[in-house]
Amino acid sequence: MFDFTVINPGEMKSRKEEVDSVVDFLFEHLDQFGDPREDIMKCAEYALSTDPGYGGFIVRAWDPEKKQVAGAVIINETGMKGYIPENLLVYIAVHGGYRGKGLGTSLMKEAMDRAEGDIALHVEPDNPAKYLYEKLGFTNKYLEMRYKRS
Repeated sequence: MFDFTVINPGEMKSRKEEVDSVVDFLFEHLDQFGDPREDIMKCAEYALSTDPGYGGFIVRAWDPEKKQVAGAVIINETGMKGYIPENLLVYIAVHGGYRGKGLGTSLMKEAMDRAEGDIALHVEPDNPAKYLYEKLGFTNKYLEMRYKRS
């Protein structure tokens, strides 16, 4: 039903149209959990960079019948193996028309299979995706605290 493609570091220019489609998709479908398009693009550029200390990948679910992005994930490598998980799931979204049909689970499994090492993610307590992450084995080990400079 869906075609899953992985976009790897070094493929930013050669697959620009696909990257742009993922960034646009995430901007539109992250709903209240979203960020500005420029920030999503920075995340994609980080994931696809070949510079030392950067990296990651993008997984895109494509609906060939409707010729549209159905879901997407961006994983950034942290470069901190051992004391912080090696990967950070920064963005995941599923098109509203495909929610509740297992696509989120399939996207997560694709990302988990592709990632080398552990994966961390941040999820707000009221985000319905929290239950998907728990079902896939993610646990809440820490309470995150932030200091914001005013």
